[in-house]
Amino acid sequence: MTSLDKPTEETTEADDARAVTEAALFEAFGGVRGMVETVLPGLLFVTIFTLNNDLHMSAIAALAVSVVLVVVRLVMKDTVKHAFSGVFGVAFGVVFAMMTDNAKNFYLPGMLYTLGLALAYIVTSLAGVPLIGLILGPVFKENLSWRTRNPGRKKAYTKASYAWGFILLAKSAILFPLYWWADTEQLGWVLV
Repeated sequence: MTSLDKPTEETTEADDARAVTEAALFEAFGGVRGMVETVLPGLLFVTIFTLNNDLHMSAIAALAVSVVLVVVRLVMKDTVKHAFSGVFGVAFGVVFAMMTDNAKNFYLPGMLYTLGLALAYIVTSLAGVPLIGLILGPVFKENLSWRTRNPGRKKAYTKASYAWGFILLAKSAILFPLYWWADTEQLGWVLV
């Protein structure tokens, strides 16, 4: 066999496993569609609010687009878990903003969620059951067996959970001062 007959790239079992892992992770977070469903309502809210400073119109538009995205998923008989989580997040934001008549409060539930998630990553790591492992165990069909059968994986999950926890804490350390001292448009564009 000459060098021209050989494949240019050899795929190994590890490469195949990595591709499957990446695909599973991407799908677990909703894929491209899930990302669009996450970003679009907030983007619409801040765009409309920036253009006309109308809290009610911005809130209704963000909630309406969230509901439409769920209806589209229902019509297509697709999983609705990502779309529903988006609707609940937007609904909480709308309720906070409308009750206080302050557009900044649209972002407060998400910011509190981020802070809570940061603490959950760190506390679960300190407790020896890292949150990343609790999330990825079922995705990789190993449930909690990684805790006892694979100490290397437990160590990796712990490090990753600490990393995510501290990243989210840093994000909160930036967002909360912006929430307190910046105007709504600045905060909204930073969060999009």
